[in-house]
Amino acid sequence: MEQVLDELLPIMDVEHDCILSKMGDVTIAFKVELPEIFTLSDQEYEAFHQAWVKAIKVLPKYSVLHKQDWFLTTNYKADFKAADNSFLSRSSEQFFNERPYLAHDCYLFLTKKPVNRKTATSLFSSLLKKSIVPEQTLKPQQLQDFIGSAGQFKRIMEDCGFVKLTRLTRNELMSQSRKTGVIEKYCYLSERNDNFLINDIRFDDGLQVGDRHCELYTLGDAADLPALCGSRINYDKYSTDKTKFSIGFASTLGQLLPCNHILNQYVFIEDAQKTIQKLESKRLRLQSLSAYSRENMISRDATNDFLNEAISQQRLPVKAHFNVLVWTDDKEELKGLKNMVSSALAQMDAVAKQETIGAPQIFWAGIPGNASDFPMNDTFDTFAEQATCFFNLETAYRSSISPVGIRLSDRQFGRPVHVDISDEPMDKGICTNRNKFILGPSGSGKSFFTNHMVRSYYEQGTHVVLVDVGHSYKGLCDMVKGYYFTYTEDKPIRFNPFYIGKGDSLDTEKKESIKTLLLALWKKDDEAFRRSEYVALSNAITGYYHFLIRNADVFPCFDSFYEFLRDAYTKVLEDDRVKEKDFDVDNFLYVLRPYYKGGEFDYLLNATENLDLLQERFIVFELDNIKDHPILFPVVTIIIMEVFINKMRKMKGVRKMILIEEAWKALMKEGFAEYIKYLFKTVRKFFGEAIVVTQEVEDIISSPVVKQAIINNSDCKILLDQSKYQNKFDQIQELLGLTEKEKALVLSVNKANDPARKYKEVFISLGGVLSRVYRTEVSLEEYLAYTTEQKEKVKLMEYAEKFGGDLRKGIAAMAADLRMAS
Repeated sequence: MEQVLDELLPIMDVEHDCILSKMGDVTIAFKVELPEIFTLSDQEYEAFHQAWVKAIKVLPKYSVLHKQDWFLTTNYKADFKAADNSFLSRSSEQFFNERPYLAHDCYLFLTKKPVNRKTATSLFSSLLKKSIVPEQTLKPQQLQDFIGSAGQFKRIMEDCGFVKLTRLTRNELMSQSRKTGVIEKYCYLSERNDNFLINDIRFDDGLQVGDRHCELYTLGDAADLPALCGSRINYDKYSTDKTKFSIGFASTLGQLLPCNHILNQYVFIEDAQKTIQKLESKRLRLQSLSAYSRENMISRDATNDFLNEAISQQRLPVKAHFNVLVWTDDKEELKGLKNMVSSALAQMDAVAKQETIGAPQIFWAGIPGNASDFPMNDTFDTFAEQATCFFNLETAYRSSISPVGIRLSDRQFGRPVHVDISDEPMDKGICTNRNKFILGPSGSGKSFFTNHMVRSYYEQGTHVVLVDVGHSYKGLCDMVKGYYFTYTEDKPIRFNPFYIGKGDSLDTEKKESIKTLLLALWKKDDEAFRRSEYVALSNAITGYYHFLIRNADVFPCFDSFYEFLRDAYTKVLEDDRVKEKDFDVDNFLYVLRPYYKGGEFDYLLNATENLDLLQERFIVFELDNIKDHPILFPVVTIIIMEVFINKMRKMKGVRKMILIEEAWKALMKEGFAEYIKYLFKTVRKFFGEAIVVTQEVEDIISSPVVKQAIINNSDCKILLDQSKYQNKFDQIQELLGLTEKEKALVLSVNKANDPARKYKEVFISLGGVLSRVYRTEVSLEEYLAYTTEQKEKVKLMEYAEKFGGDLRKGIAAMAADLRMAS
């Protein structure tokens, strides 16, 4: 027999943002933001669990807590408009487009029943009654008291720091034009919020909503429950011999159950005294019957233990019920869904009970605001502590709304998430600086991650200076058409510290950097310079730039400076009667002669290209071939320092980043240590961030600079696969100041990667407060831009040559051919 849903619906109206049922129940609804999965420690799970228990205890008697978690299989929708300006961003959107994942929404409904409301059972339900009349109307004072209790509940939950509750309004509870309300969303199992179809609900041949075939699995009988429960369980996939990785006790029914499903969690708070009196009567009955049956004796002892615990430990006795509603459009898939739910419950040591006869009434009670109509014969007696163990405590990874950051992926499905590891942590007070320390052995995906991070920051307007050994950034630099300084026999490394580009000027810092360079070329490390020599050089530099103003056809470089010194400044020194012992200009000219045209190093300081270092946003200093060179290396070191300090002080309001790869070990030889110390302590004040990358644990231990200045001033610590160090990870943990939770997260990296996808995981800790593990998963085009495999790099250059050296076209063509081949 067909009936119209509007006539049968137990919800009367929504007033003052409260759901009113036809039986006189009042429900306050909240949208809940839960912590992200795989991010809580043992202690945090226990604290979260205790918060639920405390919050439930403030609810008045004859109230119901109904927590409803929706998990919907969804596909990622690419935003190609946002990626229009970047070739690699577009390829990333294309790569992730239609990526399936599990979307999660969590709602919490607090219901106050009328005092004399008749208890619902499988036989007495609003679904089976044609006419429902409230037995009493609530007084305004009773409503205000309940709203006050709900406010206390919200405050207790939010004070624990793990959850955020947002009160749902009438517009969100009831459907609006082209927007599904929470009530109709459940009735029609609507998977989209912006639109929905009105579907028939059928109970004659199982549970069916429109084309969706549904099945209901319940935990409503104490016999089906696990022998032990707690706030958390071990997740073996991410655990190691040294660490136990925690997830919520009921996570297997939540985010880890990869199908369309709703997890309903009910806690019924009745009159505690009456409940205890009933159980006392039951105990006495069982006592009198215990002589006739061993089952009666066991039941008596169990009831007695329950009463003893309730009274001695001040437990709150409640009734509870939990169910999982799954559905699919294909009836043939129901068997597979049953296996999935059974497996999920088995991991909790519980038994799956498929509900058939009572399914319509239980489904009906799941309507938001109708929890009071739940059939109480399908509940079990327990305490609030045990009931809350079965709550789903986690949600999926969330994206930051910050415009700055990098694209990573969540661990479970590889859904892209936007992660801000620079500004947002500073704004929230989690971090005090933007500096980063990256640790990852060879082959862990370190260069891949740093390439990805640097590219993301560059596209967001950051000025990037990279110091590298190993050509890890050549592809990216060529693609963004940045400056790439490296040394080869046919193309030696060239600079021009005398050139003043657009936006730059001859200020004190520019003069000081040139003086420092000239002194480094003139004097040895152990050779002191006199004050008079310093003054003479300062006057020479000032005179040289006045000379350039008067002679606009002279190109600023070391050659013209040398000629000015030789031809004009020597006469100035003679006129000023500067003695040889105060400044030996002949000695200066003789020592610096190799850098003048025709000399051995005449190319070094006379560059005519890549001159505007201040305005250039992407600069790579590749030191691989000169790191042991006694002449070239000190010069390059000084120029690197000058370039970034110049950017720091002159590029106001623009983000700056210096990333020092393995080169830092070589740089330590030339007194670069003090510069790195200075950078890490002061770069924050200039809207900048300093990043050091290292491979080996021994590097950290052996270098006091890394151990103290860098680690202590890097609030963001990024670690890649440390599995080869798991037996001596305690040393790393102590050096980096990682917590036990962070240790478990680090050692879980790459433990259970999806074999069907190619990616590496990365651990990120922000100030020791926020810790996450993400996938670094990129498109084929991004992979080709970042790859450090020589064979792939050579092949890519061959493709680029076909398009006149255009690397983007080369990447696109090579990617297309690789896809065709696979």
